[in-house]
Amino acid sequence: MLEDLKRRLAAPDILVAPGVYDALTALIAEQAGFEAVYLSGASIAYTHLARSDVGLTSYTEVEQILSRITERVAVPVIVDADTGFGNALNVVRTVKGFEKAGAAMIQLEDQTFPKRCGHLDGKSVVPVGEMAGKLAAAVDARTRSGTLILARTDAVAVEGLDAALDRAEAYLASGADALFIEAVRSAEQMDAVCRRFAARVPLLVNLVEGGKTPMEPVSALQARGFRIAIFPGGTTRAVAHALRGYYGSLREHGSTLPYRDRMLDFDGLNGLIGTPELLALGKRFEER
Repeated sequence: MLEDLKRRLAAPDILVAPGVYDALTALIAEQAGFEAVYLSGASIAYTHLARSDVGLTSYTEVEQILSRITERVAVPVIVDADTGFGNALNVVRTVKGFEKAGAAMIQLEDQTFPKRCGHLDGKSVVPVGEMAGKLAAAVDARTRSGTLILARTDAVAVEGLDAALDRAEAYLASGADALFIEAVRSAEQMDAVCRRFAARVPLLVNLVEGGKTPMEPVSALQARGFRIAIFPGGTTRAVAHALRGYYGSLREHGSTLPYRDRMLDFDGLNGLIGTPELLALGKRFEER
């Protein structure tokens, strides 16, 4: 799985990784045909805490969810490790733990802690040298070359685009395998990022509905030079919208019947999660 992601990033077509937040969303994404998924720290906060992405989730929570996902799906998982949950020593623990839990790519960012969503205002970043050291620690901590380290900088909103590009250069020199310049605000900024780095390293772009980066079709992003496109919170926003409709209908009608055409039935859900195959496996061992 890990080497599959390295090979996939060497292909010319952009890799689209939808956001997931548990094993069920990852399974549905895999069944939809996606070649990788993105375990979103923001979406974990949204769904498991019903809170904003402001640094409230912990290493342990993310690691447990990651391990459940990788046990259930075969596609590579890109995992959002926030700031590494602390200093360089915390980064070492995070990388070792996430690698053991099956991560194919581990994202680390240069915000101060507690961090916040990259498309919220009021961010701050650590010194370049501190982040470079954390990335060097991440590279040293991994035990498999196939485990990729994704370096993210949030400096565009804090120090400007030129400083963010210089930071990305330093992070690449520290051993990062891919770069993520967060919350670029225009087509011109996206092109500047790609001119500097696209020929040298895989670049990730983050698409947030209502966020700061312009929403473009993935074909246009590929033409610019991006190699990975993530939609980290889109799944949560879609599910929240659907649940508002479902709960509203149930409250109004006292029945799920008016909503049935927008739901899976009992057999449909069991088919999706593989209940018949699971029961057949159990029966095979019962008969020995």
